[in-house]
Amino acid sequence: MSIPTPRERHLLLSIHDVSPRFESAVDRLQSHLCRHAPEDRIALLVVPNYWGETPITAGSPFATRLRAWAERGTEIFLHGWFHRDLSGHRTSAARFKASYMTAGEGEFLGLDRAGAVKLMLDGRALLEDITGRDVAGFIAPAWLYGPGALEALADCRFALAEDHWKVWHPVTGRILSRSPVLTWASRSPSRIASSLFVARALPPLLRRLSVARIGVHPGDTGVPALMASIDRTIANVRKSHSPAHYRDLLGTEQTA
Repeated sequence: MSIPTPRERHLLLSIHDVSPRFESAVDRLQSHLCRHAPEDRIALLVVPNYWGETPITAGSPFATRLRAWAERGTEIFLHGWFHRDLSGHRTSAARFKASYMTAGEGEFLGLDRAGAVKLMLDGRALLEDITGRDVAGFIAPAWLYGPGALEALADCRFALAEDHWKVWHPVTGRILSRSPVLTWASRSPSRIASSLFVARALPPLLRRLSVARIGVHPGDTGVPALMASIDRTIANVRKSHSPAHYRDLLGTEQTA
């Protein structure tokens, strides 16, 4: 595999689960990541009503902050609606993903096409009304999409989407980047340990790819070892990659 030159290498940073519920944690993560990248190169993945308990409403202080971030050039992605899985799952594969790959938060894994379209359109309308700008794209909670969600993405004509392994253009299906996303898990000691191991092992691979993706979550802020690992890992990848916007990929195809 050929190794891209440094000027061709993009580092995509994102903060997940942006919500009034986690406002202080989001602020801490943003400050942490700004050691390595400009604020506008850190994408925000926004949940309109996290678990149905903390809705974002137009005119609220949090909505005002979202608009200010967008005005400064930060990419705002729609990240589900509730971020909570309320679906029944018919297949064993879906049940495995719903229980093992996330803590009941794979909201778009079991939705049918119509249900997914409604939440996507409602969420986009809310965020675009608040920010006065188009959303950058849609990223499903836990990066989990069922067949209905994948069909809905194209119906809703989002510019960008990503899962664990790639970034793509939903309307055409064009793959913009193939690369694993590096993230951390904080919900159990075993997941913390495995996250720390992967964060040590994966950067040498990421540094050989044109696009490196790193995503962080509010729960990371409660584990000092994870925060230190995030800092170390981004510093490592920054040796070879420059912080970029997701939209910078739209002029590329199947970046490796």
